Amino acid sequence: MASRTNPLLSCLPYIFTWRRFGFRTICSGRLGFAPSTSPSASPADSEGAPSGEPGVKVLETFREEFEIGSKQITLETGKIARFANGAVVLAMEETKVLSTVTSAKGDAVRDFLPLTVDYQEKQFAQGVIPTTFMRREGAPKERELLCGRLIDRPIRPLFPAGFYHEVQVMATVLSSDGKQDPDVMAANATSTALMLSDIPWAGPIGVIRIGRICGQFIVNPSMDELSLSDLNLVYACTKDKTLMIDVQAREISERDLKAALQLAHPEAVKYLEPQIRLAAKVGKQKKEYKLSVTSEKTFEKIKSLAEAPIEAVFTDPTYGKFERGEALDKITQDVKRALEEECDEESLKVLSKTVDTVRKEVVRRRIIAEGLRVDGRRLDEVRPLYCEAGNLPVLHGSSLFSRGDTQVLCTVTLGAPGDAQRLDSLVGPPTKRFMLHYSFPPFCINEVGKRGGLNRREVGHGTLAEKALLAVLPPEDDFPYTVRINSEVMSSDGSTSMATVCGGSMALMDAGIPLREHVAGMSVGLISDVDPSTGTIKDYRIVTDILGLEDHLGDMDFKIAGTRNGITAIQLDIKPAGIPLDIICECLEPALKGRLQILEHMEREINAPRTQDDKNSPRLATLKYSNDSLRHLIGPLGALKRKIEEETGARISVSDGTLTIVAKNQSVMEKVQEKVDFIVGREIEIGGIYKGVVTSVKEYGAFVEFNGGQPGLLHISELSHEPVSRVSDMVAVGQQLSLMCIGQDVRGNIKLSLKATLPRLVSETNNVLGGSVDSKNHVPNVWETVGDVPDEQEKQKNVVDDLPVDKHDTSGASSSSSTPAVLIRSAAECDEEEKSAGLNLNFRSSSRSLSTSKSDSNHKSKASPSQKNVLDSPFADSDIFSSRNAKSSKSFSPKEKERESNTNFVGDDEDENECNSSSATRSRNDLNDREHAVEAPMNAKKLKLGMQVTAKVHQIRARGLVLDLGGGIRGMYRFETSGKRDFEIGDEVQVMCSSFSTKGIPVMSMVENE
Repeated sequence: MASRTNPLLSCLPYIFTWRRFGFRTICSGRLGFAPSTSPSASPADSEGAPSGEPGVKVLETFREEFEIGSKQITLETGKIARFANGAVVLAMEETKVLSTVTSAKGDAVRDFLPLTVDYQEKQFAQGVIPTTFMRREGAPKERELLCGRLIDRPIRPLFPAGFYHEVQVMATVLSSDGKQDPDVMAANATSTALMLSDIPWAGPIGVIRIGRICGQFIVNPSMDELSLSDLNLVYACTKDKTLMIDVQAREISERDLKAALQLAHPEAVKYLEPQIRLAAKVGKQKKEYKLSVTSEKTFEKIKSLAEAPIEAVFTDPTYGKFERGEALDKITQDVKRALEEECDEESLKVLSKTVDTVRKEVVRRRIIAEGLRVDGRRLDEVRPLYCEAGNLPVLHGSSLFSRGDTQVLCTVTLGAPGDAQRLDSLVGPPTKRFMLHYSFPPFCINEVGKRGGLNRREVGHGTLAEKALLAVLPPEDDFPYTVRINSEVMSSDGSTSMATVCGGSMALMDAGIPLREHVAGMSVGLISDVDPSTGTIKDYRIVTDILGLEDHLGDMDFKIAGTRNGITAIQLDIKPAGIPLDIICECLEPALKGRLQILEHMEREINAPRTQDDKNSPRLATLKYSNDSLRHLIGPLGALKRKIEEETGARISVSDGTLTIVAKNQSVMEKVQEKVDFIVGREIEIGGIYKGVVTSVKEYGAFVEFNGGQPGLLHISELSHEPVSRVSDMVAVGQQLSLMCIGQDVRGNIKLSLKATLPRLVSETNNVLGGSVDSKNHVPNVWETVGDVPDEQEKQKNVVDDLPVDKHDTSGASSSSSTPAVLIRSAAECDEEEKSAGLNLNFRSSSRSLSTSKSDSNHKSKASPSQKNVLDSPFADSDIFSSRNAKSSKSFSPKEKERESNTNFVGDDEDENECNSSSATRSRNDLNDREHAVEAPMNAKKLKLGMQVTAKVHQIRARGLVLDLGGGIRGMYRFETSGKRDFEIGDEVQVMCSSFSTKGIPVMSMVENE
């Protein structure tokens, strides 16, 4: 070994060196004093000194290197943890795990093996400081408990019978590169440490992990390969027997699983020889421990007293679990009284253990010899089943599953993606979105107990059920929510973890989660007859759906869960020192038959994801927003988001471009979405209803902030169906209103309407009908002549067939709201149409008078009922107003604005149905319309730019006039700055067509009389 002595220290006088005092050193496991030779001693005097340089400690290490599955593995001992009974460091690439074993020194006074396995993953192994307040690792995490169980299960059966001394195994991850899972490494390191210790143990064992990608099995897969694998098999064995199996798969078939097990066994055996070689080099002599063994004489004495009554209890299938237990306890008390009368203290000490052994012999003998089980079932018979889904309708999902006396209540709770569990493990994903929490309260077995923290058994059973259900969950992209299942064991008589799988599957479907298949599980047991001299199995029986008593008295508990298509999870625990692999594979067939029977009952109860229609059931919503909008919603330090959660009770989760809301019911969900829309805003739609706040009040209307800060104008004409004299009488600054978006003006300002959201009088409803005409029926009538107008009955029929009377009654009018109710044409389009038609619109005064006289005679002679109906109909008055009533679902943005003419004052000031006009005024206007039509017939094809006509004032507005040009045509005239404004309805005016608005409405100008 190279010298590491500091050259400065070599110059110190001998009296100041630590060797001057003869301190001890530890070298290769041996203790002793360093030689006290002075620096002046000659080389000849130090020939017999140790080979190492004085003052330097020499640590002799022993290594074994080998390769499994293309991975180089190293076993090393002697460098660290030298005081431990056994200590080994196992390395695979840059991942290293230390496993130590110690044993208590005193004599055992108990009747069980107190074996404790602690697995630790500290953050220093990946170069990270813990994020906890104390910056220390806290209580063991779930993964640490699971890895501890993974080590415990294969090593426990190999301790000799009667060895009840306390043993502690501690496995610590020293470093991790994130490529290898340290759990299997820790199990193999523990096996080697037990081999090196003086603790009696019938090892070694080998533990291997097998994966499968694209149908190819992979030995010792890395974490990246495991994420792509559809199989995660952990297999532990001795040279010729299986000790433990743990499987998570995506519906792997029984045939493929057998192939994986047959591959895993020889690969795991490769771990054995290096352990044996290392133990031969540095292993300690096994210590003689005192074993607690019952003498043959004592056993036969107790057996003679207890065997007959015990057999009588087990042959009576009418006993339930607790009745049977009480009867067996009574037998034990009777035997105890008999031994007390004889003062047999030795037998009394081992009474409980011996009586349990007698029970085991009776049950096993009846099953093997007669094929009779404790409850009278056949060996392959499943207990009676009861399934109920949705038993707690207020929850997201719930179910109750019973198999025999075992009963489990499962509930499902859905959450936002942010509710996923954060994991601090060295390997694997950082979060977990699917959680199954298994609870085993004391009342389920009629006992008194305390509820503590994490329980190893509960964590293990819950994880097994979680693995089984994880395979059928939809992908995260399709179903991004967090899911939590709570499994509460109501009563236990064997295999509650498999009952949790069945109940959890039904609860998930009840919650509406789209599972691919139902998952069911059951436990298979083994009763064997072993030759005591050789340890080989002479005879055995496979038992389906075992009771709790059969689990306790049998040889194994083989839990298998899956769908109709294959296996999703397996957990094998055994009691003897190994079971042949061919017997394990044989158990898969009866497990499949029993699983199919359970699946059939579950599918009768619920066979498809349920649709949640109850308004009181919890709700989830996922919305897409830009990151800027989400930042606006969260607010500074999340203050705005927390305020919404406090006010509504909902939970909001924000991720990249996604907002997820979880609410207790539909009303809470609507309240949250309303607040979010108000802050963030949503895509603006014509006809959409928005919440807004009045920011300022003007003479002509009010400005409103809505949809996440978007400004809009609420004109005075849109405040109410009744005339409004002052805006301040209707709204005030800071008032919150529900408004409808009705369009944009030429400047891009959004126009809002309050009256569109208010209820109307019944008499006004009929007038509203005229403002919602479908474009396909109404467009051709925009510029119709009197002679071309259809009769009233046909027109009313078309309108009523196409449009709902009320905006909430949309039956039979699905398409009317998607198109505007008037034909929108520019002046250029009008001119182009006139040119293409080739019309001669050069009117002379003589021809005009002739046309007038002809029209007058024709209409007077025919009495013209059609003309009367058209003029009296509300549709004739609504040509230039109906665009407001047609609700459009087309979205628009400030970049996509509808340009309107500056002269279109009608859109700002008129009521959509002219509800404010009195009936007398309307009748008088209709009469004037008829007279004007007789005197000067007019249609769209005859009107052109520059043409002068005589019109009548139809309505007077704040900014101009609505003119009746005759023939049912309306024009508009805007007041000039210094022009005349004192008009009355019915006045005749001489006007000239100066332009057309974007909606095809003629814009007129006054012609001064010469």
